[in-house]
Amino acid sequence: MDNEQPSIARKMLISMNLANEKEQAGPGHETTIADIAVRELTPREYYRLPWSLTDNGISWLEVTDACNLTCEGCYRPHQDNHKSLEKIAEELKVFKQHRKSDCMSLAGGDPLVHPEIVEIVRMVREGGWKPVINTNGLALGPRLLAKLKQAGAAGFTFHIDTTQTRTDSKSDTEKGHNELRTKFARMVAAEGGMLCSFNQTVGIDTLEQVKDTVLWAQKHPDIVHTVVFILFRSPSLGGDFDYYANGDKVSIESNYDDSAWGGNSLLHAKDIVAKIREVDPAFAPSAYLSGTVDPDTTKWLIAARIANKLRGFGYVGPKFMEYVQHVHHLFRGTWLSYSTPKLTASGRSTTAIFSLLDPSVRAIGKRYLRSLWGDLKSIRNALHLQTFTIIQPADMMADGRVNMCDGCPDMTVHEGQLYWSCRLEEIKRYGCFVHAVPRRNKQQSQATVS
Repeated sequence: MDNEQPSIARKMLISMNLANEKEQAGPGHETTIADIAVRELTPREYYRLPWSLTDNGISWLEVTDACNLTCEGCYRPHQDNHKSLEKIAEELKVFKQHRKSDCMSLAGGDPLVHPEIVEIVRMVREGGWKPVINTNGLALGPRLLAKLKQAGAAGFTFHIDTTQTRTDSKSDTEKGHNELRTKFARMVAAEGGMLCSFNQTVGIDTLEQVKDTVLWAQKHPDIVHTVVFILFRSPSLGGDFDYYANGDKVSIESNYDDSAWGGNSLLHAKDIVAKIREVDPAFAPSAYLSGTVDPDTTKWLIAARIANKLRGFGYVGPKFMEYVQHVHHLFRGTWLSYSTPKLTASGRSTTAIFSLLDPSVRAIGKRYLRSLWGDLKSIRNALHLQTFTIIQPADMMADGRVNMCDGCPDMTVHEGQLYWSCRLEEIKRYGCFVHAVPRRNKQQSQATVS
């Protein structure tokens, strides 16, 4: 946990807000600091990432629908339809023509079950992208890992959480899965030169367990570079709608697994922020992507801390994110998504350089220097940049519009066109996106006509 505490002024503001909240709420209502933290989540305070449809940090290449694991709420059918190298080459050509990106997420299904995954990684690297493999890790061992690195893999994003029934971890809690997460992080670190990230789906019933994952990750800033919390979505949580495709009424549940795993209410990015602040009051997002319908939505919310293995020194500010993005675009021609391990481990030089530009980094530098004054030997402990990302997927608005990620990093290719990967099954099945009509509005309209 970062040792940074809220300033005196911030504590006073929180105390005043708590008093106001209690007065307005009346007796019997207990308002917590976490409640205030939720209300302080304001997108305009952060750096809006400049990612767009044609110029983005990430693209999404699905190489197979096949998978060796079942996850609650999965929106991909498990079909043994590995794409051929020729088909993959065609899709890479579409990306090259229509969309610049720093990295290419290899996804599925699980890409490691594709018999030619090593060659696919090589094709992506030779095409100019950083190949990042999204996997549950079941098929990964040291020999395959070495081959993937040699082919040009830039990193891995491991999906491990309680939506899965795993053979390599019997735990039914996120804390219990941390041992498995550590195993994969150490495996990647031992091979060297590749980033290691973790995805975790979060539902209302597992919200409390976010804290266990955060505390675990903060102990390993040297080998755990990014943690991504993805909020659970299912049709039953979206609202009371009828769904239509090409003018015909359809059942959305036939496209998306309407699992009860996610509980009975929706989570939003602010809920994750509030929960993290219970164990790390200094947690401070600095960059985001908004929604296509609701501009106040933080669909991708990013926070980056500088820490060594002993303690954290704070979170970078919006200016840091802005300068990093624009410098990378100036010299590399793409917006930055995944840094190299060499860069994430250069916390001292990063702090020194950006202290001149970002007040938050300047404060980090001061804390770090004060820590050295009391313990000069700790200078041997490297400083690392560690990122936490919160993704709030597609949200159904009251009028039936779908609030997608504006500047979505996970755009994929199908039949020569770019689509949101999370809604690809609608395109495959109907040739169009499904649209929703609120049932109560339809009933009101019918009542008005009659």
